[in-house]
Amino acid sequence: MGILRHPDFRRLWAADLLSQLGSRLSMSAIPLLAVLTLNASTLQVSLLRTCETAAWLVLGLFAGAWADRIRCRPVLVYADLLRALLYASIPIAWWFDVLTLTQVYAVLVPAGILTVLFDVAHNSYLPRLLERDRLLPGNAKLAANHSIAAVVGAGAGGILVQWLGAALTIGLDSLSFLWSAVWLRSIRAPEAEPVKPERPDLRREIADGMRLVFHHPLLRPLALNTMVTMLFQAAAGAIMVVYLVRAVHLQPATIGVLSMIGLCSAIVASVVTERLSTRYGDARTLLLSSTGIGVAFTVQAMTAPGWQVSWFVVGTLLAGFSIIVSYILQVSTQQRLCPPELQGRVSATMSFVSWGATPLGSLLGGALGTAFGLHTTLWIAGLGTLTGNAVLYLSPLRTLRTIPSPNPHQPLHPAP
Repeated sequence: MGILRHPDFRRLWAADLLSQLGSRLSMSAIPLLAVLTLNASTLQVSLLRTCETAAWLVLGLFAGAWADRIRCRPVLVYADLLRALLYASIPIAWWFDVLTLTQVYAVLVPAGILTVLFDVAHNSYLPRLLERDRLLPGNAKLAANHSIAAVVGAGAGGILVQWLGAALTIGLDSLSFLWSAVWLRSIRAPEAEPVKPERPDLRREIADGMRLVFHHPLLRPLALNTMVTMLFQAAAGAIMVVYLVRAVHLQPATIGVLSMIGLCSAIVASVVTERLSTRYGDARTLLLSSTGIGVAFTVQAMTAPGWQVSWFVVGTLLAGFSIIVSYILQVSTQQRLCPPELQGRVSATMSFVSWGATPLGSLLGGALGTAFGLHTTLWIAGLGTLTGNAVLYLSPLRTLRTIPSPNPHQPLHPAP
């Protein structure tokens, strides 16, 4: 039976789809708002992403321990409703001509906190909703939402900014959070109250999650590789819009269309990942897709005015495909290897290590862009992402074809 025939997963999927699309619109519109409307500098634009993701450094680990103690669906609903209110304040302030860069920062910080709570609860909720053997197709469908949103949002974001303006485009994201809350509220399956420890010890509970990740021969290299990837990806992402507008001289709509073309591969990836994993082995596919991310960002660094804009499309095509394949396999591996009682803490630890690098990467991109120039920074980010794959090639993943079963008595399957 197809995973979308599962009625409650279908509601979760529907909630995720438009919410992802709205978030992608904001991802395009917020830096364009800063560059075109508020005349922000390179460093000020990079601080936007830092504000969005800094909460991972402060709350990421605590959110995981918290998610293991509570029912997650109410967290998802209330986080969506509060984010809707926060993002709605931007077009309202713009309408009354009182919008400032300070207000945008002030919206992104609490919205980032809510996103941390939402994402950790979301990763913990899926294994409570689905059986273990349905996690891979479930994650593939949710990753397809990321892919569709990335493609449609990238193109529509640029076009809508040019047509409606950046502030009103961000307002559409507010509506998408309301849509998500309604669908999440409609899920019918009761969520069992997790078993709470007799003597709660937050520090020990967080340490349990970190110990599992950093002592596990596969989760540890995956976490470290993702950390390096996110660091340099954030550095490139923090300045890419500034570079395309000010150095390559592209209009918002053109940036959106080129991004949309490049990200079409993400949709393909969400469809074929399960087949690739079955045919070539999930370990081998994961290793190659992670390498593809580094190659993609190095290719993007070749972007320049004229015909060399095509390198942006080629790099985005490869990045979109590789990121989605890697994401599906990493999340499914994490959920499969982790005991149910540690899902939230392991998810939070993996997210803390990876997303915690994002605000640092955004600051790094802004600082390098200011000191050495935008184009040089893109090369540093691309080569840094590529180099980060060394940790995977030095790990047991290099010798495997299949990710090990959660059964501790079942041996690893080496690649022939």
